[in-house]
Amino acid sequence: MPCRPLSSWLATIMAVSLAVLATSSVQAAGFSHLQELGQQGYQISAQARLLGDSAEEPEILGSITPEKLLTPASVTKVYTAAAILDALGPQYRFTTTLKSTARPTGDGVLNGDLILDGGGDPGLTSEDLWRLTQRLYQAGVRQVTGQLLISQWRFGPVECRTVDRCAVAERSDNAYSALLSSSGVNYGSWCVQVAPGAVGGPARVTDCNAMTPLMGISNTVTTQGANGATGLVASRVQENGTEHLRVAGKIAINELPQEIYRASADPAAQTATILGAMLELAGIKVEGGHGTTSERPPSNAVRLAAVDGKPLQELLLRMLNYSNNYMADLMALDLVEEPQAQLDQAGEILEAFAAKIPGHGPVTLESGSGLTTGNKTSAQGVNSVLEYMYGRSELFPVFAAGLQAPTNGPMRHLRRGSQTFQSHVMVKTGTLNQPVAVRALSGYFRTAGQRWGVFTVLVNGTSNTPYLSWSRVLDLVSLDLDQMISQH
Repeated sequence: MPCRPLSSWLATIMAVSLAVLATSSVQAAGFSHLQELGQQGYQISAQARLLGDSAEEPEILGSITPEKLLTPASVTKVYTAAAILDALGPQYRFTTTLKSTARPTGDGVLNGDLILDGGGDPGLTSEDLWRLTQRLYQAGVRQVTGQLLISQWRFGPVECRTVDRCAVAERSDNAYSALLSSSGVNYGSWCVQVAPGAVGGPARVTDCNAMTPLMGISNTVTTQGANGATGLVASRVQENGTEHLRVAGKIAINELPQEIYRASADPAAQTATILGAMLELAGIKVEGGHGTTSERPPSNAVRLAAVDGKPLQELLLRMLNYSNNYMADLMALDLVEEPQAQLDQAGEILEAFAAKIPGHGPVTLESGSGLTTGNKTSAQGVNSVLEYMYGRSELFPVFAAGLQAPTNGPMRHLRRGSQTFQSHVMVKTGTLNQPVAVRALSGYFRTAGQRWGVFTVLVNGTSNTPYLSWSRVLDLVSLDLDQMISQH
């Protein structure tokens, strides 16, 4: 075989290189503004494409390394919502039950333990516990000779996987990192209300869910004059084995009451405290106090009272709209059939769900919330999930309803860009700040020609790019999507 001249080889290499660059330029053209971040050192995986019918290939409007695996943060919740809708359906309800191996006597005495069998309801609230208490009273129970036991046999306590969650056992300065239990209530967080008192004096701090405080409260909030500055700081800490809330700061005399939420050190124990107070208020005496267990209720335990939670479609709306980490991880854990489920098992189920979606590609999911930085996926992968749910006519309306339009969604920081961007896009965002900045967006859009499209933008910082403002990302993405929407 004759040798080709060196100049011929160089020409071929140059031609191939130029072709690759041209292709890359065409694909990135749709994200011409976003690619500025790549030039500044940020890692990007982005793709926007129109959705065709079953006979058409999707039309790519723009992409930047769409198969690159990056941390999606709370965009992970797209997987969780899709997987649980696929498994359970929009009308599924979680049930919380009170059981006992004994039956009440004619005079209302229950000679045994009263067991709350937690059903893993991500939306269980104090209102539900009060309904459960009323139904127990209606069943004739007035006295329990044993304990009130909160059973979290399905899952809980769940091993913490992030720094914030691991710290909650001793101290919490937020609610987003609440610990997980199949018997948790109020999203695993305590709530207090701070209201102004007399000017110059202390504010009034009360429990959101009881007439008297259910935990120790240290209140150093002072009441300011009208239109004075209001600023509150609160931490939930462990003191002598009990939970204690410290609240400090200032509140103006004409300020409305402010609610503060802080993650509980033990969600099942919190449920025991709240339910115990409600039983006492209803006139049902529990002689043995209360406690928690990870054991399944005895097989001969009978149901005394039960309450069904809200339909799954309502829970998903809250989980996605407010990016509720507690709800998302509970939903993922609810997909695990084995008792004492852990996040790794939940992640495996989410990965298996993604694996059956055509064109998805590799994915690693260590949680359903996205708090775990080990979660890795690509823009192409997330778009495949969105496309799959778009094709599920019976599920798509519920799934899409959980995403928010920037113009009227609860996340005010999204209200940027043109009116076209704000009104033609439905989006889920993701944010992390440690160990690197993560800013992620994913969702649907409608073009000027009324075609549906999907988009995902994952931006990860590095050690050399430690911070990235949301406004910067949104400004760039909105400019690019605005052009795509207007031109199609």
